Amino acid sequence: MPRPPKQQAKPVGPKAVSVAKETPAAPAKIARTAAKAPASKSAGSKGAAVPGKVKPNRRSEETIANILVATEEVVLQSGADRISILDVCKVAGVSRGTFYRYFSSQEDLLDTFSRHKRDSFHVSLTEALVHIKDPEARLNALFVYLDNYLEQSRARRLLVVAPEYALGFFRRIFHDSIVRFQDVLNIVFDDWDEKLGVRLDRELLCEMIIRYVLSEILVPESASRRLLPIRVKKLAAAMTMGSTSRTRR
Repeated sequence: MPRPPKQQAKPVGPKAVSVAKETPAAPAKIARTAAKAPASKSAGSKGAAVPGKVKPNRRSEETIANILVATEEVVLQSGADRISILDVCKVAGVSRGTFYRYFSSQEDLLDTFSRHKRDSFHVSLTEALVHIKDPEARLNALFVYLDNYLEQSRARRLLVVAPEYALGFFRRIFHDSIVRFQDVLNIVFDDWDEKLGVRLDRELLCEMIIRYVLSEILVPESASRRLLPIRVKKLAAAMTMGSTSRTRR
């Protein structure tokens, strides 16, 4: 039986050659692309923890609160400049690793501590006054609150052991406190405006009250605290007289 004739191989055209040449180049292209891509950070890479990475929960909030309480104790003992993270951890009963889960540095800790003290003061002030709807009763409640604060506050001790930090803290909260005081005393000022027939300078009145509190921290005088209500009302009366005289002119 005769064998079938062999089929001749078709000549490879330019297009086929082009495809053949491009095919092995693909892996090299992928390799070059991979080389250009930035290396991903491994999950176990070490570094200073940044606050906020830990999801907030009740346990973490309690840990942060304990660290901030310990911070106050350490600062009042050794000052802010010499604060030791190791001492804070020891007083708080946490490890350094736990500390760095929430705070990245000593500066971060002190900054958070300052905000915590400021917010705690304003929250407690609001809670003490907001439920009192009578203007005169709310004003009297403010004076009682400030008197208790000055009696129990550790701000004077902070000023002694860490003067630069304390003065910086007072400067930091000063203008914010003026705004907060205006908020809680709005019904008092509304009542005075209506009775006196003029709009008082609320910002100035609140600034005077805050400056009084700071002066009591710097130069304590328990007798002058009893005169604060009288002085505030005298200032309001003087402002009223000034407004009336300007109106007449």
